[in-house]
Amino acid sequence: MDAPRIDHPRRIERLIAGHATSDGAGVKLTRVLTQDLQRRLDPYLMLDAFGSDDPDDYIAGFPDHPHRGFETITYMIAGRMLHRDSAGHEGLLDNGGMQWMTAGRGVIHSEIPQQQDGRMEGFQLWLNLAARDKMNAPWYRDFKADELPKFVTPGGAAVTVIAGTSHGVSGAVTRDVTAPLFVDVNLTAGSRFEQTLPPGHNAFVYVYRGAVTIAGQSVPAQRMAILANDAEADGVVIESDGDAHLLLIAGQPLGEPIAQHGPFVMNTQQEIAQAVADFRAGRLGEASSDLQR
Repeated sequence: MDAPRIDHPRRIERLIAGHATSDGAGVKLTRVLTQDLQRRLDPYLMLDAFGSDDPDDYIAGFPDHPHRGFETITYMIAGRMLHRDSAGHEGLLDNGGMQWMTAGRGVIHSEIPQQQDGRMEGFQLWLNLAARDKMNAPWYRDFKADELPKFVTPGGAAVTVIAGTSHGVSGAVTRDVTAPLFVDVNLTAGSRFEQTLPPGHNAFVYVYRGAVTIAGQSVPAQRMAILANDAEADGVVIESDGDAHLLLIAGQPLGEPIAQHGPFVMNTQQEIAQAVADFRAGRLGEASSDLQR
């Protein structure tokens, strides 16, 4: 497998630390991609990182809650989480697995840990839907760890391709409109990873173990590096002097208005008001014609 040639690698625009918060029934997590970065990192809306050896930090999980207008990608590094939703889907997300859910016009779901102790670690990424797709029917699929494509680069990087294409390897899911790229990269001392990126696509790196170097700048653990959209840049080169684990995420911006109210992400405040009304009336996720577009 030949590494792609990167002649003009992207530089780092800025580093983001994220902030500690909680969600669901008190699950402790770090919100890395926050609402104020949604326009800059369009089509992505949120990235949460969670990881703890203390069951009190995660055991209550995420009881029933609604979504409309976007997709959620949950990537589990360690632990077991049971998903159930109002569309009749159920699945167990296990070590190294991934869950992709398109909320579309609406779904109510729960994510409950299936363990009493041990480490729970992973990520949830929110990917926006284009206006024309926001009221599509919900969709869901679980992928076991061995169903996610993996490869090792000539530079010594071990890569899992969750979405998009890397080094000619297609990921578990592809999307034409937002063209998401989502890869998990494991680097060892002296290894490197190169990835081509269209200059117009927004991209960021989140280092969750170790430290890496991008265009001469160090990125420590628990930091997100937003990559600059230089017109001449053709990709990114990531290097490490030791063991490091990171996520590289990129996508094609939608360039559409974003209206968000908690778990609802639409294009206008009127659509948000309708989503809230549908939820309160018990209509969220119904297939009736008045809820379809």
